[in-house]
Amino acid sequence: MNKVIKTGVLSFGMSGSLFHCPFLKEHEGFQLAGIVERTVKKAHLIYPNIKSYTSVDDIINDPEIELIVVNTPSFTHFDFALKAIQAGKHVLVEKPFTVTSKEAKALFTEANNNNCFVMPFQNRRYDSDFLSVKNVVESGKLGNIIEVHFRYDRYNYNITNNTVKESALPGNGLLYNLGSHVIDAAIALFGIPKKWKKVKKGNRPNTQIDDYASVYLEFENGEQVYVTVSVLVADAQASFVLHGTKGSYVKTRCDIQETQLQSGVAIKDLSYGVELPNQEGILTGIENGIVHKEKIASVKASYIHVFEDVYQTICNNKAYPITETQIIKQIEVIED
Repeated sequence: MNKVIKTGVLSFGMSGSLFHCPFLKEHEGFQLAGIVERTVKKAHLIYPNIKSYTSVDDIINDPEIELIVVNTPSFTHFDFALKAIQAGKHVLVEKPFTVTSKEAKALFTEANNNNCFVMPFQNRRYDSDFLSVKNVVESGKLGNIIEVHFRYDRYNYNITNNTVKESALPGNGLLYNLGSHVIDAAIALFGIPKKWKKVKKGNRPNTQIDDYASVYLEFENGEQVYVTVSVLVADAQASFVLHGTKGSYVKTRCDIQETQLQSGVAIKDLSYGVELPNQEGILTGIENGIVHKEKIASVKASYIHVFEDVYQTICNNKAYPITETQIIKQIEVIED
């Protein structure tokens, strides 16, 4: 790779330290050049050559920075991405991409006007569990897909101490947070939904945001998809359940990459992105009245492929996998 993209990250919290910086450092097409650290300066302990900025404006106005990763609170995504685009930067935006579909459309228009790329960061498309589901759907082993259930279950009865995420700010709530993952999964597999309806509720005492949401989506080819997100599921259910005319496929959510990154497993480690034994999905079919069950092992996965796609889009004008149409429709489904 001849071109190296100098990249700045707007926050060094969980998403910055786990999902962005390690991969920007690992991928030879990027130079992790700067990080915004408003108060505590700690990025240099891991990245000694990093430049630390005290404000978003400072890093955006640095002429050497070519790509900005917007991984700040949801309600800031539009303003920061817009500033970066207007400064001539390419932009990678964490989920939720924006709070409203109007904002999403505005970012794509502005990026086009400024000859920049604005790209949604939907890293869960690069998880082993989703890729397993995708492979089974594309194999045709399920026949015509009839009914689908995607879930993202967690359990946390108490209000967390993250006051920003727990406040009634635009773009907050579980539907924006985890819902963007499961809705994107449905859109990635089945296309643009032709209609949908949703339910949002706040069940924890004194919550200011929705901590449960369910969305029903109907697609052009007849797929009926139900997505659910909740922080009050003590017994997490299978995250991917698909029923078709030829069989069914059930797969648990593994989160293997997040778990490994948190425990310090190196991206280059041979075990990175590999699911543990007994986490295979189960494909069930019936032929001549006999039930057949098959374990489907997941492929090795890595978020490095997110950044490879970003690199190819910027440097070689390759179409980015998460399209403008897809992300705008996702926000239309989520927004009030």
